[in-house]
Amino acid sequence: MGAHATGGNRVVAVLPAHDEEASIALALGSLAGQSVPPDAVYVVADNCTDGTADIATAHGATVLTTEANVDKKAGALNQALGRLLPQLDDDDLVLVMDADSLLGDDWIATALRALHRDPAIGAVGGIFYGEGGAGMLAQLQRNEYVRYARDVLRRGRGVWVLTGTSTMLRVSVLRRIAEERGRSLPGRRGEFYDRAALTEDMEITLACLRLGYRCVSPGRCATTTELMPTWRDLWRQRVRWQRGAIDNLRAHGVNRTTLPYLSQQLWALCGFAVIVGYPLLFGTTVAMGQPIVLHPFWLGLGALCLVDRLVTVRKAGWRGMGLTLLFVPEMIYDFFRLAVYVAGWRDAVLRRTARWHHVARPSAALTEGR
Repeated sequence: MGAHATGGNRVVAVLPAHDEEASIALALGSLAGQSVPPDAVYVVADNCTDGTADIATAHGATVLTTEANVDKKAGALNQALGRLLPQLDDDDLVLVMDADSLLGDDWIATALRALHRDPAIGAVGGIFYGEGGAGMLAQLQRNEYVRYARDVLRRGRGVWVLTGTSTMLRVSVLRRIAEERGRSLPGRRGEFYDRAALTEDMEITLACLRLGYRCVSPGRCATTTELMPTWRDLWRQRVRWQRGAIDNLRAHGVNRTTLPYLSQQLWALCGFAVIVGYPLLFGTTVAMGQPIVLHPFWLGLGALCLVDRLVTVRKAGWRGMGLTLLFVPEMIYDFFRLAVYVAGWRDAVLRRTARWHHVARPSAALTEGR
């Protein structure tokens, strides 16, 4: 694998990929363009039926092929890390990155500074933004991601989730997680990721936090990731995320680490109720033929909510702010997210079999966007 080329810590990039020939070259290009490039890049070809492996090899990556993997991304990462970690030292670092994402030029350099500055930090996650592209659904997702990024940056002290799009972990942390699986952490002893987790990124965040490590997302660790092209694809993705979050909390149990996440689930419902309830109350009043009394308090509250939504999305540019001003599209999107929330809880309570959904990307360039 080579000597330490980044001043004491080798950085090894690992990209799990299932049929990602449309985006793998761009993802690898964003690694090559880093101000501090990784010392080694591995693409984990997981049950690929396209040209992902050949393209990765042509761009200088080492390809690892999974063997009989039925555990999706977590299984692919377990196989790859099982081969790579014996060659690494405790002070080395592993960057896990999606093959359909792009890193900002200073991503690795920023993560290294954070890890060197504070030994208590076990992992650094990216802050993700939506790719460029036309269409209202794409802009709705970009607006959502911009607001989420703002929330992460304002929190400062930590993150809710080490995003699966891009996260750097200490090798020593990965080894300790593997040791604690089957004991203080869910999963099988010796495995790095819990293969039962639908959302492996949130689960490994909980694992890091429960073992006492800090997790952060610096502002310059920007990552551009794919957006769902259709409402059906978005529904499948988001129900998996919500169901995965609930299953992770169930697996980790109620404790000091999970209580904030459980509270977040409750507050999410309250937030949706306010967002959806306001226009519903207005619409019901109109439908019943009741006179509309424009009380200054309610007008002021509505104006305040609109201003807040405009301020929080300003980094999405004029398109994002224009869509917010239309109000109705984002209201529909909030209804959609509420339905996802309910569906996720329904599937978790009924223990329905969860399924992954892979979106086949067209041969179009993944572009940066906000």
